[in-house]
Amino acid sequence: MRAQDARDVRDLQNVPDVRDAPDTQATAKRLRAICDELSDRFYERADVVRTLVVTLLAGQHSLVLGPPGTAKSELARELTGRVEGASYWEILLSKFTAPTRMFGPIDVAALARGEYRQVYEGRATTAHVAFIDEIFKCSTAALNETLGYLNERIYHPENGGEPIRCPLIGAITASNELPSEEDAAAIYDRLLVRIEVGYLEDPSNFAALVRSAVSRPAAPARTTVELAALRHAVTDAVPAVDVPDVIVDAVCTLRAALRRKELVASDRRWRQAVGLLQASAYLGGRPAVAESDLSVLTHVLWDSPAQRPTVEREVLHLVNPDAKEALDLADAIEELEAQLDAMAGQSREALSEWVITKAHNKLAMAGKRLEKLREEAAAAGRSTAAIDRVTGRQRAVRARVLTEALGVDASMLRTQL
Repeated sequence: MRAQDARDVRDLQNVPDVRDAPDTQATAKRLRAICDELSDRFYERADVVRTLVVTLLAGQHSLVLGPPGTAKSELARELTGRVEGASYWEILLSKFTAPTRMFGPIDVAALARGEYRQVYEGRATTAHVAFIDEIFKCSTAALNETLGYLNERIYHPENGGEPIRCPLIGAITASNELPSEEDAAAIYDRLLVRIEVGYLEDPSNFAALVRSAVSRPAAPARTTVELAALRHAVTDAVPAVDVPDVIVDAVCTLRAALRRKELVASDRRWRQAVGLLQASAYLGGRPAVAESDLSVLTHVLWDSPAQRPTVEREVLHLVNPDAKEALDLADAIEELEAQLDAMAGQSREALSEWVITKAHNKLAMAGKRLEKLREEAAAAGRSTAAIDRVTGRQRAVRARVLTEALGVDASMLRTQL
């Protein structure tokens, strides 16, 4: 980002250009601690948490896409609540949500005096961070104002006065499904980062979730970051991260590879993605973008969930050979699960023979290899997110094999796995 661009963003967010800037490394360290704490609290969400923090640091907006009951709202609230001094705004949209409910209701007392005013306090217009649930149910009446709010951080008052500049740093949005209407697709296009979440895969994590419902755990650690420190990171520290030529070459290579797969992202999306790479490096405590930071692009360069695996493979082919092999193992694991589904209704003897001759050894070997890949990736400082996800699938499929094919008591799964 050019120096003038940084000043424009600072002005847009009402950030004072002070000499006594916050310690950028201390801010990054606190943000990493927040990531660790939330990853411990929300099972199988480490990559989701880090990606949301990176998106916020880049001054961009994110979409968390997944079925109900996957902790989308709880995670967003817990993360945004870690910014001390920030004005927070949250809303659940519907097709009937009026723009004034989002941006400022009419001041009834002033209206009685013949004055038309809106009350902005506590609404989107004064928020530094925001959580917008069911974003694609935005009403037609509020669509244009919502787009202006997300794009330019401005709101046009109902009385036609001067546009109001909003201090929004970034918004986390959520939805159970992709937009089906053309109007909502305009909002979808403006959400740079798109993260899919699902129900827990790893049986041991599910067991821990069940136990947490009946136990009283100790109060978790709760690291926070000051609003001024976050603002400084967004407007000054992140844009100052260097983007080496080797990273530019890698991005160009990735674009070409995706085009061969007929996956084409807009020039605007690619340009905005550079800020994510800088934010990822900053969060990692590095002065320059590294190849490992390219992994965040797996959440940027797809339009439909069906395209995400292809994007992920192309990205990981460039930056993370461990994760690429893990995805190959995932294909084999999915094939075994498909075979188990196809054998539904067969005798226990037939199922047992299939387990002994095929499934058991393949799943065991996949599990050992995934464990080794994770050790190698962690030692090299590479992301283990994809490996962890595949490991969860391996354990889930193995649990199905043990219970459905061999009749193992579900209560014994924790020791078996």
